[in-house]
Amino acid sequence: MSTPKSNKDQLGKGIRSLLQSIDTDLKTTSGQLKPSVVENVTSSSRIAVGEIEPNPKQPRHDFDENALKELATSIKLHDIIQPITVSKLASGKYRLISGERRWRAAKLAGLKDIPAFVRQANDQQLLELALLENLQREDLNAMEVALSYKRMMDELEYTQEQVADRMGKDRSTVANIIRLLRLPPDIQLAVRRGELSMGHARALIALDVVDAQLVAFKEILAKGLSVRQTEALVQQLKKSIPAVKKSTNSSSSSPHKRIEDKLASHFSTRVKIKTNKDGSGQLVIEYYTQEEFNKILRQLNVPLD
Repeated sequence: MSTPKSNKDQLGKGIRSLLQSIDTDLKTTSGQLKPSVVENVTSSSRIAVGEIEPNPKQPRHDFDENALKELATSIKLHDIIQPITVSKLASGKYRLISGERRWRAAKLAGLKDIPAFVRQANDQQLLELALLENLQREDLNAMEVALSYKRMMDELEYTQEQVADRMGKDRSTVANIIRLLRLPPDIQLAVRRGELSMGHARALIALDVVDAQLVAFKEILAKGLSVRQTEALVQQLKKSIPAVKKSTNSSSSSPHKRIEDKLASHFSTRVKIKTNKDGSGQLVIEYYTQEEFNKILRQLNVPLD
C-alpha cells in the first residue's frame, strides 16, 4: 500500500518528467507550469450551443431518442454538471471531442450555451501536466477529482490502471472516485457545494438504486449524519430494498424498476409504481415538505394558484 508521501513523490516525478518536454514560455522561472496555463486547461467556460459542431470522426452515430429526452429534462433542472470537451477551429467555431450526447440533449433542452473544456491543438502533454498539477490542489472537491480522472481516460485514452499509476494510487481508489459521476445530479451538486463529503458520497455508491440513494441523501442532510452513520443507514436500506435482481417471479419488475429510478432522479425523491393484473395501478411520488410538493407540481407544469 502506498503512503501519502510516496504518492506525492510519485506524482511529482511524473510532473517533472513531463515538464522537460513542455515549451519554456508555458513555465515559470522555477520550471513549474504557469498557474494561468493550468487554469486555462482545467477550467471550463460557457460556449454557445450553435457554435459547436459534431466530430466527423465520432464512431457513435446513433443516439437513443428517449434517453436524450430524459437527459434534456434533467438538464433543464440541473444544467450540465459534467462539461463537454471541444477544440477551437480556425473559423472561430468549436468541434466536439467528447460529450456529444450532452450537447445534443442541451439543444433539446433549449440551452443557449453549455459549459465546456477548450482543448488546444496537439496539447496532449500540456493537458496531462495541467491535470496532474491541478489535482495537487488542496481545495479540490471529490467531483472535481472524479472529472479530472475521467478526462484523463476520455481525452488521453488512459486506462484506470494508468490513471492510478500517474496519481500514485490504487486502481480501486481511482475506480471508486470515478463512480461518483454515476450519482444523481442532486447528490453530485451537494458534493461540489461542500454539503456532502467524499466519505458520504462513497457510502451512497453502495446503493445501486437511485431512489434509495436519494432517501439516504435526504436523511444525511436532515439529521447531519456522520460518514459512519451514513454507512450504517446504507446497510439498513440495502436490506429493505426488494431483491429485484434476484427475483424472477415478475417479468415486469425490471422495466418498472428502471422507470422508478429515472423518475426518482428526475423528481429527486422516492417514486413507486404499483401495477395490478388488469393493467391499472398507481404512481406514487413521495414528498417530505410543502416546498418539495410545490417543486414537484412545477415540474409537472401544474399551476400553484
